[in-house]
Amino acid sequence: MSYIKRRQFLQFSASTLATLGLSQLDIMQQGHNLGKVLAQKTGRKLALLVGINQYPQSTGLKPLSGCVTDVRLQQKLLIHRFGFKAEDVITLTNQQATREGILSKFEQHLINQARPGDVVVFHFSGHGSRLYDRDGDAPDGLNSALVPVDGRLPEGYPFQGGFVNHIMGHTLFLLMSALKTENVTVVLDCCHSGGGKRGNLRVRAVDDGELLKPSLEELLYQGQWLDKLGMSRQEFIQKRRQTVAKGVVIASARREQLAADLPFGDFHAGAFTYLLTQYIWQQIGNEPINRAIANVGRSTKILASREGYYQDPEIESNLNSQNPNPPLYFFPFQAIPAEAVITQVNNNQVQLWLGGIDSQSLEAFTNNPLFSVVDNQGNEVGWLKLDSRQGLEGKGTLVNTRNGSVKNLQPGTLLQERIRSIPNNPTLKIGIDESLNQKTAQQAIQSMQAIKRIEPTALGKQEVQYIFGQMTANTLQQLQKLKISNLPKVGSFGLFLPSQDQIIPQSFGEAGESVTNAVKRLQPKLQSLLAARVVKQILGNTNSSRLNVTVSMNIADSNELLAETFPVRGNTKKSTFSTSAASVKISEFGLSQLPIGTKIAFKIQNNESQSLYLSILVIDAEGTMTVIFPNNWSASENAALVEANQTQLIPQIDDEFVLTVSEPLGVSEALIIASTSPLRTSLQALQKIASLAGASNTRQPISTKPDQILDVTNKLLDDLDTGTRNALRGQEVTLPSGVRGIDTQKLAAMAIAFEVVPS
Repeated sequence: MSYIKRRQFLQFSASTLATLGLSQLDIMQQGHNLGKVLAQKTGRKLALLVGINQYPQSTGLKPLSGCVTDVRLQQKLLIHRFGFKAEDVITLTNQQATREGILSKFEQHLINQARPGDVVVFHFSGHGSRLYDRDGDAPDGLNSALVPVDGRLPEGYPFQGGFVNHIMGHTLFLLMSALKTENVTVVLDCCHSGGGKRGNLRVRAVDDGELLKPSLEELLYQGQWLDKLGMSRQEFIQKRRQTVAKGVVIASARREQLAADLPFGDFHAGAFTYLLTQYIWQQIGNEPINRAIANVGRSTKILASREGYYQDPEIESNLNSQNPNPPLYFFPFQAIPAEAVITQVNNNQVQLWLGGIDSQSLEAFTNNPLFSVVDNQGNEVGWLKLDSRQGLEGKGTLVNTRNGSVKNLQPGTLLQERIRSIPNNPTLKIGIDESLNQKTAQQAIQSMQAIKRIEPTALGKQEVQYIFGQMTANTLQQLQKLKISNLPKVGSFGLFLPSQDQIIPQSFGEAGESVTNAVKRLQPKLQSLLAARVVKQILGNTNSSRLNVTVSMNIADSNELLAETFPVRGNTKKSTFSTSAASVKISEFGLSQLPIGTKIAFKIQNNESQSLYLSILVIDAEGTMTVIFPNNWSASENAALVEANQTQLIPQIDDEFVLTVSEPLGVSEALIIASTSPLRTSLQALQKIASLAGASNTRQPISTKPDQILDVTNKLLDDLDTGTRNALRGQEVTLPSGVRGIDTQKLAAMAIAFEVVPS
C-alpha cells in the first residue's frame, strides 16, 4: 500500500511547491497526459454530500451560513466536471442531516451499492467536535467527530461535559472499511477546536468546554460494524493508528486550527471547499492528488492570511500500490477549464452555475459581463451575457457575434470568462466592531460615510475587507497569545483583518483618541487600501487570460527562482525553471520569506507574436503601493513595452537602481499587468507624479500618495476599458455605461505574494 501521512503532508504544504520539487508550471502542466493514462473504463460514481447550516437552538449549537453552499459546490462539480449522474449524487442538508440520516444513507447509497473499481465521494460541512477516546490514539486523548443536526450538547455545556451522539472519526473509519472499492475520497470541511465567531467569520466547531464523551448508541454502533467486518477491537485500534481505512481523507484544517465559514460577496461558503472546487474548475488537465491539494492548500493559506487566521488543509491516504498517486476523486475530469456551466436552457435564455469564478472578482460579475461559449475542444462558438447573479447562480442571454450564433445549446455546456465588467466606483467595505458601544459605532459609521467610496457595514451580513475597532484588554490578550508583534495600546482605534486576529500595521493611533479623529487620521490609509482593492479586481481570475506571458521573481544577480506566475490558458511550454531558492525560507502561508535588504529582480517573458504593454505594482503590508515598472519617466508610452518573443529584466543590467526588500514586515504582493493595448493615460498620470517628486529624468520606481495611486488605478482601468470597447466594435453587443470592461484575450493579470521578515 502507498501512504501519504498527515505529518508528511504538513511538510509539503508548509513549504508549498518547493518540497514537491515543482514550479507552478509543473503543477499546472504535468497533468496534461495523466488523463490519457487514466482513461480506462471505470464503474459507477457515487457521492453523499452533507451540509448543515441550521442547527436548532435546542441543540446548543450555533448556526452556520456556508455549509449548504458547500454541498451545491461539490454537487455541481461532480456532475458537470467529473460526469457523475445526478441521481447518484445524494445530498443531505439541514434537518435531513440527522445522525440516523447520515449513517443510513452512507450504508444504503455507498456501502450497499459500491462495487470494486467504483468511485465514492463523501463530503461533510458543518460543526466538528472532539470526544473522549478511551484508547487514547492522539496525545490529548480525544477523537475528532462530525456533529449531525441533532447532535445536542449536554445541558450546562460548556461548563459541564457529558455524552453526545456525534459521529466519531473511529466510526467513519469503520464505514470506509466496509466499502468494496479502494477509490474513496472523504472531504471534511469542519474543525474541532475554537468554535464561535471571530470578527466577520464563523468557526465550524463546537465551542471549547468540558469533556464530551461518545454516547452508548455510538459505541454500540461501532461494535456492530466490528462484528460485520470480522475485525477484533485490537485490530481496529492497530489499523486506525496506522492510517485511514482506504482511499483519501482531505481535512480543511489542522487539528488545532480553524475551518472558516466565510462571506464571499453576497453568499457564504467554506473557505476550503470554495477554493478546492474553484481550483478544479480552472484546471487545464488532471494532476495527481498530492499536487492538487498542495496547490489548494497554498490558496487556502493565502486567503486565510488576507482574513487574518491560519488554515492548513491536510491529507491522509491509504492507496493501492497499482494506483499510488491518483487524480482528485480517483477519476479524470473534463480537461477544458471554465468559470461557469449552463444548467438549464430555454431558447436563448439560460441558467448557469458560476463555480469557477475567483472570489476576488465576484463583484465584476454583476454588470452584464460576457462569457465565451466553448465546445468540447475549448473553441469559442459564441457569447453569453450574464443578466443577473445571486450568489453563484446566474441568468444569461445568448448573444450573436460576427461568427454567428450558437446552435443546439445543452445543459452542461461550459463557459469561459471573456469580458469582465468592473463598476466605475467600487467601494471598500469596512465592518464595524461589535464591541463598540452604540454611540461610538454610530459616530464611526457617520465619519466613514463622509469618505467617498468607503462603505461601513455591520459584521456577519456580507463580505468586508477590514474591520474598524478599538483595542480592548481582551483583544490585546488574544493577540498576545497569537504572538502578534508591535501591538497598539488598549483604547486606541485602528483596523483589523476580518478575523480580528491580525491588525493592519500603522493603523492604530494613541489611546484616548476620539473616534471621529481616528477615522480622519485613517482616511489616507483607507484610500490606499481601496486602490489596492481596485487593482485586485483588475487581476480577478488570473487563470482566465489567454496571453502567453510568464513572470518570475528572482534573487538579483542569480538564477535562484523565488516565484513565478503565468496565465494557465495562454501558456503551452514546459517548465525549465527550478523551484524556490534553496536559501530562502518558506512562511506558514507557503510564501517566500525575504529578509529586509534582499535584492530582487523580475523577469518577463513575452511569448506572444505581438508586443505587450506592462505595468508592475507592489502593495506592501500597510497598503502602500509602489510602481516598479514602467520607470523611465521621460520616455513615451513605449517605455512600458515588452517586445514580441522577448525577455526583459527589471531592473535591467544598466539601470542605476536596485529593487531592495524593505519594511513594513508582513505579506507584500507584486501585481503584474500585461496588455495588448497601450496603457497611455495611466502612464501619463505616473509621469505627472514623477515630475512632482522631481524624478522626471530618472529611471527608478516611485512611491505614490494615497490620492495619487487611486487616480492611477482609475486611469489604468480607463486604458483597459478603451481597448476592450474598441475590440467590441462590429459585434452585436455593447458594454453598459457605468462599468469598465476588461477583455481577457487582451489582458494578462498576475500576482506574486511574498513575506517580508527581519534581516
